[in-house]
Amino acid sequence: MSNFLRSDLEDLLEHAEAVPHVNQLLVHAGNTPRELLDFCEAKGIRVQAYSPIAHGAILENPEVNAMAERYGVSVPQLCIRCTLQLGTVSLPKTANPERMRANAQVNFEISAEDMAALEGLEARDYGEHSAFPVFSGKGGSGGRRPVGPRPTFAP
Repeated sequence: MSNFLRSDLEDLLEHAEAVPHVNQLLVHAGNTPRELLDFCEAKGIRVQAYSPIAHGAILENPEVNAMAERYGVSVPQLCIRCTLQLGTVSLPKTANPERMRANAQVNFEISAEDMAALEGLEARDYGEHSAFPVFSGKGGSGGRRPVGPRPTFAP
């Protein structure tokens, strides 16, 4: 599954014969749906975090750059580690073999204080021109959820 919210999952679980194994979600610093992550964990549904580097927008954030520098890592490494510490399977996108190797070098731990700061980042806008359908079982939202290609972050 991809992009199922709690209400969508509740509808699905009410009608499904098997519990889904994975829910792919947009998860990154600035977009950490804690309640949904906790719900998935409680139901035994693994979350795959796609776009852990926030479609690249987070690379320009000075606070995140400073934090990555304190850890001696790149911003992508910090962001990937953040999603791992949230309990997700991180799915960064790259076709560059050097970046793939670098993205795998996340054997450090982000402090609780820094995790709170990353989770508290505010991704302002994903645009309004993109949407995707989700499961529309009995009583569910059955609608389309707005998402877009690239967030902007509050200064």
